[in-house]
Amino acid sequence: MMITSGVELMNQHPEWNMIDNHHLERKWEFPDFSTALDFVNRVGQICESIDHHAEFELGWGSVIIRTWSHDIDGLSERDWNLVEKIDRLE
Repeated sequence: MMITSGVELMNQHPEWNMIDNHHLERKWEFPDFSTALDFVNRVGQICESIDHHAEFELGWGSVIIRTWSHDIDGLSERDWNLVEKIDRLE
């Protein structure tokens, strides 16, 4: 199921940005590289557990996560499920 507007879901996850109605993206800031890497590893475990894998951009003290469903080249319920699980880590 492709989500076309996602307005209600975006209201539930205001820190995330919807890019071109295609993918979701969010940036986190951390005090150092090690903490950022630990966060990526924890999110990676979530991705593995639900078999839906995000794209990560890891830098010193920052992480950007992007998610979309490649099979439909857009957003699906799997992306919102992943976003929900990531947000619960905080």
